[in-house]
Amino acid sequence: MDRHDSEKQSTADMTAFVQSLLQQMQTRFQTMSESIITKIDEMGNRIDELEQSINDLKNEMGIEGSPSPAPSKQKPGEDSA
Repeated sequence: MDRHDSEKQSTADMTAFVQSLLQQMQTRFQTMSESIITKIDEMGNRIDELEQSINDLKNEMGIEGSPSPAPSKQKPGEDSA
């Protein structure tokens, strides 16, 4: 009977270990996800600020109302951005 109890204890220990490991992985994943979302939000804000700065510079230069320059000739096969 001792062997059977020992196997039960070993199984319980392994189960606890795996559950602990999964919890640690979930916590790390959550932390990384939050960090990525924060960085994406920061990049979005920086892009918005950059667009605003470009528009301010265009307004200062008086370009806002003037037509945009003709696109440069592209080599065959190039896509315009």
